Amino acid sequence: MERKILLTEKEMPEHWYNIMADMPNKPLPPLHPGTKQPIGPEALAPLFPMELIKQEVSTEKWIAIPEEVRDIYTLWRPTPLYRAYNLEKALDTPAKIYYKYEGVSPAGSHKPNTAVPQAYYNKQEGVKKISTETGAGQWGTALSFACQLFGIECEVFMVKVSYNQKPYRRIVMNTYGATVHASPSNLTQAGKHILGETPDSPGSLGIAISEAVERAAGDPQTKYALGSVLNHVLMHQTIIGLECIKQLEKAGDMPDIVVAPFGGGSNFAGISFPFLRLNFEQGKSIRCIASEPASCPKLTRGVFRYDFGDTIGMTPLIPMYTLGHNFVPSPIHAGGLRYHGAGAIVSQLLKDNLIEARSHYQKECFEAGLLFARTEGIVPAPEANHGIATVIHEAKQAQKEGKSKTILFNLCGHGNFDMAAYEAYLSGKLVDEEVTTAEIERSLAEIDNLQV
Repeated sequence: MERKILLTEKEMPEHWYNIMADMPNKPLPPLHPGTKQPIGPEALAPLFPMELIKQEVSTEKWIAIPEEVRDIYTLWRPTPLYRAYNLEKALDTPAKIYYKYEGVSPAGSHKPNTAVPQAYYNKQEGVKKISTETGAGQWGTALSFACQLFGIECEVFMVKVSYNQKPYRRIVMNTYGATVHASPSNLTQAGKHILGETPDSPGSLGIAISEAVERAAGDPQTKYALGSVLNHVLMHQTIIGLECIKQLEKAGDMPDIVVAPFGGGSNFAGISFPFLRLNFEQGKSIRCIASEPASCPKLTRGVFRYDFGDTIGMTPLIPMYTLGHNFVPSPIHAGGLRYHGAGAIVSQLLKDNLIEARSHYQKECFEAGLLFARTEGIVPAPEANHGIATVIHEAKQAQKEGKSKTILFNLCGHGNFDMAAYEAYLSGKLVDEEVTTAEIERSLAEIDNLQV
C-alpha cells in the first residue's frame, strides 16, 4: 500500500504548460478603459518586465523554465503526491483520493512556483523593487522570499482583515525582508479614497491591488507582481499538474476528477490545466472542479463581462466572471479566496463548459478540514479546506452510486498560521457568511457603464 509517490529532481518538468495553445476559444483581449480598444504589450510595460509580458500574450504551448529558476525550485520540488487512505476509510467511499501537497515549500503554499520566476525576470531587467498585494498572506510570503533570493526590495499591501487575523504571516514576510502595510492604508491615494468613504473597511484584494499598482506606476524603479489571475501566473503554476501526471503514471492511475480551491485562478490552474490538456489532446473526460467560498461566488453566481481587476479602476478591463470590482466580500478566514473576479483564461473555460465550479460555506469547509487533519495528519489552510469540501462531496457521491472514482486535489498549503480560524470553528464562533442576490446585483449595477 503506497501512500507517497515521489519524483526525483531529474524528473521535475523543464517547461511550463501554456493552455492558451490548446483552448478552442481564446479569451477576449484586455481593453483600455477609456478607448475600449484592445491594449498592446506596451500598455503593461510600466508594471511588468518584458519577458513576463511576452509570456502573458504567448500562445506557445511550452515555455522553458530558466535553469536558475529550476535550481531554486529544487529547494522544495518535486512535491509529494499522497494517497489519502485514511480519509477514504473515514468516508467509507469506493473512491480513491490523491492529494498533491504544496505546503512543503518555504512559504508553506503553492505560491513560490510563480513568485520565484517573477522575481527572476524582474532581476534580469534590473528592477530594484516590487510592490504587490496579498490576501491571506501566502502570496506576500512567497514573493518576500523570492525577492530576498534575488536582492530585490519587496513592499506588500496586505488585506486589513487578514493583517489582523494572521499576524504571524506578516512576521514571516518581515523575516524575509519585506515591508508590509494593512490595506486600505493612508500611503496611497487609492487607500485614502477607500478610507474616506469607509473608515472601517476590512479591505479586499481589489483594494490592495489598487494600492500596489499605484505604488509601482508612480516609481520607475518599481514593478508590480500579481499572485494569481494573469495568464503568466497561471502558467507558472502548471508545474504542479505536470508533476502529478508523472506521479500518477508511476501509480498506474489517472484521475476522473481534479479539484482545487479558487480565488483568482492560480491554485486551480496549476493542477487542472495539464489534465485539461489530456482532454484536448487525447479525448479524455477528466472533470475539473473549482471550489470557491459561498460568500464570494464569482464563478457560481457572478456574470461574465468586462471588469477591472482592482477596486479603484487602475487596471485594464478584463473579460471575467465577476461580482463587480467594488464588491467587498465578507471577512471569511480564507483570505486568499476573497477576490471579486476570475482570471480571463479560467473564465473562458467556464463559459465554454470545459470546467465546473462549486461553492461552499465556511463551516462546511472547516468541518472538512478537521476531518482531513484528523485522518491524514496535516492541518490544511482555510483556502485548501474548500477543495477538501468538494472532494468529500464527490467521494460521498461515488458511495451513493457505488462507483469507484479517482479524485485528485491540490492541498495548496498548510494552516499552521491559521490557528485563530480553527479556534473560532472549534469554539462555535465561526459563522457562515451569506451574500444576497440583491447585494450582487447592486455591485454589478455599478459596472454597467464599463460594458462594450
